[in-house]
Amino acid sequence: MSSQAWWQQPAKAIDQAARAQAQARQQVLTKPSGSLGQLEQLAIELAGMQGRELPQVDAVSICVFAGDHGIAAEGVSAYPQAVTGQMLANFVNGGAAISVLARSLGAHMQVIDLGTATALPELAGVKHLTLGKGTANFAHTRAMNMEQCSAALAAGSDAALQADALNCQLFIGGEMGIANTTSATALACALLDCPVADLTGPGTGLDHAGVLHKIAVIEAALALHRPQLDDPLAILQCLGGFEIAALVGAYLAAAQAGITVLVDGFICSVAALLAVRLNPSCRAWLLFAHQGAEPGHARVLQALEAAPLLQLGLRLGEGSGAALATPLLQMACNLHGEMATFDQAAVANRS
Repeated sequence: MSSQAWWQQPAKAIDQAARAQAQARQQVLTKPSGSLGQLEQLAIELAGMQGRELPQVDAVSICVFAGDHGIAAEGVSAYPQAVTGQMLANFVNGGAAISVLARSLGAHMQVIDLGTATALPELAGVKHLTLGKGTANFAHTRAMNMEQCSAALAAGSDAALQADALNCQLFIGGEMGIANTTSATALACALLDCPVADLTGPGTGLDHAGVLHKIAVIEAALALHRPQLDDPLAILQCLGGFEIAALVGAYLAAAQAGITVLVDGFICSVAALLAVRLNPSCRAWLLFAHQGAEPGHARVLQALEAAPLLQLGLRLGEGSGAALATPLLQMACNLHGEMATFDQAAVANRS
């Protein structure tokens, strides 16, 4: 093994010439400069990523990573862990929100089971990796050993490279795992050095007492692991989930391959923050779909200097918010490529 892990290899360089060409084009389209707001910047950023003045977002890859969390034993979720496995069947049977959205987009969708607490039959359409029966309970020990963490990172990388092999222009990662907002909140608190109460929300629907209990569980876990929380990889091992680690690996590999990533909600944004801490060069390849209802999401987006496209009060996960925002990227490209210039339309530009 080389001294540098694969996830530390630099991301593909942004094509600054194509980016400049797109920026110049935006100045001569038949509209006041800046009047399309974020859509203009999206087109410019996508041009730099794709290395062409007129970018497109026609081929979309969605990968939902699933895994259970040992911390669920502390009573931090409103739903039983059996739901994780049950939702895997719902994903591939087409009944989940992300399944509906993927169909609407004509997106390629894959579902990866990294390890559920309840034994599952082989499900057609699901890639079963089974790194364990969920993570360990990080209230008492590390969530993952290094072998499991590396395998989860590699699973995410494989998914991104598969999207690259399919010539996809956009990668969306989704997640499913009961208690994963607890894991994501603990990760965010460790990465941002924030008070737990400031970032903790209801997840799948905890009441006020449930949120207070969740805060206490996370605070105790952070105190337990604090001596080991000295770098992003250790933080991920101590507090993370299989599916969160896979998202981290997917984001890093996508950036290295030159695939635009559209980051979903709170849990995916925490994975993005981990990816950026592990390899800052990947940040240029990350776009952010929305700001969700979890209170920690705004703080994580702020740390990433991210400008989310939507604010709809979403808290579903699965990649659903990113799928909903994808048409905005497509419309940004269409406007950029198909609007007439002032010269073409014989319209007077500003003097």
